[in-house]
Amino acid sequence: MPEGKIVKALSGFYYVLHDGVMIQCRGRGVFRKNKITPLVGDEVIFQAENERDGYIMEVKERKNELVRPPIANVDQAILVFSAVEPDFSTVLLDRFLVLVEYNHIKPLICITKMDLTKEKEKEAIKEYAEQYRNIGYEVLLTSSETEAGIEGLTPHVEDKISVFAGQSGVGKSSLLNVLRPELELKTNDISSHLGRGKHTTRHVELISIGNGLIADTPGFSSLEFTDIEAEELTYCFPEIARESEKCKFRACLHISEPKCAVKAAVETQTITQYRYQHYVDFLQEIKERKPRY
Repeated sequence: MPEGKIVKALSGFYYVLHDGVMIQCRGRGVFRKNKITPLVGDEVIFQAENERDGYIMEVKERKNELVRPPIANVDQAILVFSAVEPDFSTVLLDRFLVLVEYNHIKPLICITKMDLTKEKEKEAIKEYAEQYRNIGYEVLLTSSETEAGIEGLTPHVEDKISVFAGQSGVGKSSLLNVLRPELELKTNDISSHLGRGKHTTRHVELISIGNGLIADTPGFSSLEFTDIEAEELTYCFPEIARESEKCKFRACLHISEPKCAVKAAVETQTITQYRYQHYVDFLQEIKERKPRY
């Protein structure tokens, strides 16, 4: 039986790309019984009589998967955040970074709408960008309006499956329209009442950009740490993970333990205060999480 990749999921149908041809498939009935949900990005074995009437017979093993947005086998996550409208949020960015790190997906931070910033805002964003670069993250400053910085994004998407993720209204679809203008993806302005964008992307779909595939995904504004355990959170903050190797106690959670190298690094500003505070807040959130049965 032939193999292909799911590039779109919509209304119960899975669109499988095989040898340049898109086959519309349904999942086998046994999938629901076995709690198997095919995802965009999945490599699958399918059976089809024609291009409109196929069935996915088997979902091959995934190297990773995300729940929100629902996608599998991602090489990198391009985290798109606006400098303004809506305002840049380090706490929301760190939530995304934690989820991406936990799933062993390489993140790329892309801050958009730099053309809308006033001088003071621009300097603040540049300072944040430098702080995240010091941690080890790649950060791009871009504008879909002027196309400034977009050329730096193109090499990152070659030969990879990338997921565009970020808060609603930050300009993910606008960026994709610059990378591939013929897409003419629908975009919406920010709601002035809510201070955030209206959802313009309704489903997950892999879009061909050069020799790479990018998933345009529905925007969302909150992330819950449903699977991450308290002792795993350290490793989702690279700079905290590095410093934690010097802690006196191996199981140190960097809150109240003595001779904690992480807290010492916060004192010397090796670790930024806001990143450490986010770690503390997220840890508390995980500890207070209701148990799942």
